Amino acid sequence: MQTSLHLNFNGQCEEAFQYYERCLGGKIEFLMLHEAAPASQQAPPEWGKKVLHASISIGGQILMGCDAPPGYYEEPRGFSVSLQFKDADEGERVFRALEPGGQVRMPLQETFWAKRFGMLVDRFGIPWMINCEKAAQDQQAPEKLQAVAG
Repeated sequence: MQTSLHLNFNGQCEEAFQYYERCLGGKIEFLMLHEAAPASQQAPPEWGKKVLHASISIGGQILMGCDAPPGYYEEPRGFSVSLQFKDADEGERVFRALEPGGQVRMPLQETFWAKRFGMLVDRFGIPWMINCEKAAQDQQAPEKLQAVAG
């Protein structure tokens, strides 16, 4: 079994996936607009150019998405798309690429568990966590854990 994340957008799925393709080095594998679907006449005419289903391959994983139907969109909450990097420079590049027009919840910085860790919400409203691995010998056991508020 494999799990995949499916993201709902408020009308910007195609733009978001093209953006993720560029900044995350992904490849859009599938993108179908409502107007190309067999049941296209069932969608409102203004929804013809909205995404019915899309998938993008990023680092061997699949991320899926669509434009939520009218009245069904909800802001994402209660999760983050977590990206793991061995190379801190690549993690930094991706964090900076996702940042414009978004909101940084925790600046990218060193932590006791990571060479770099940061959280942000991109301009499409999607929450991300960037985690850059710290070598095992570099990790220190904290005396007590503290929650990070974002």
